[in-house]
Amino acid sequence: MTLTQRQPSMLAAMATDQVPGPAIHVRGLEKSYKDLRVLRGVDLEVARGSVFALLGSNGAGKTTVIRILSTLLRADAGTARVNGFDVATQGADVRGSISLTGQFAAVDEILSGRENLVLVARLRHLEDPGTIADDLLTRFSLTEAATRRVATYSGGMRRRLDIAMSLIGSPPVIFLDEPTTGLDPEARIEVWQAVRKLAEGGTTVLLTTQYLNEAEQLADRIAILHQGRIIVDGTLAELKQLLPPATVEYVEKQPSLEDVFFAVIGDKQ
Repeated sequence: MTLTQRQPSMLAAMATDQVPGPAIHVRGLEKSYKDLRVLRGVDLEVARGSVFALLGSNGAGKTTVIRILSTLLRADAGTARVNGFDVATQGADVRGSISLTGQFAAVDEILSGRENLVLVARLRHLEDPGTIADDLLTRFSLTEAATRRVATYSGGMRRRLDIAMSLIGSPPVIFLDEPTTGLDPEARIEVWQAVRKLAEGGTTVLLTTQYLNEAEQLADRIAILHQGRIIVDGTLAELKQLLPPATVEYVEKQPSLEDVFFAVIGDKQ
């Protein structure tokens, strides 16, 4: 999570008075590690207030894209803008516009859920951290567990708390890097509900995931990253149209997103 010293009024203004245009705009992004070319010219655009899913196998470069967009890593070539700010030249403004939730919940297990939220609000120098914490606990259905140590939380509860912590300061853009990795099906559904609440509140979400049904459930738009490039980008309905019409026997079999994924990358599982 990114810590800033903006006051609440400034943060609220950032969330509502945003720069016109897409929330995220990427063109020709490249990144290599010695002889390994991870990104080979990535292009993508994320509309404001939408959930955008970036799919790809292990090593496809999903986390590298997130790290560049959150200013944790510098690209070798290409341009990227987040909330209207250039990630290479306006890093402080980008960091003030985003929150990043990584693959593992960054919560303090010794503290209670409420204490975790209050701590982050104080670190951000926000007024009335207790009220901020209570509002988020209610929003993410954690009120009953507010005073319990996080060590007693389930995986889904920890993840919901982690996402709640990332919302402190009202960032207009949130990056969720494989947020349901390692969670059981019930906990995964809890996280899905939390992401839906973010979108309903107008937050832009860039989600990376290996779970194809997760993208089907959550995303307004889906892109597949393969061998360092975006090879398809569209709505779920548009991606399904890439396959031949469904074969009708006794029932109509519609292609799943998994069918589309393996068809476009050319792998057979």
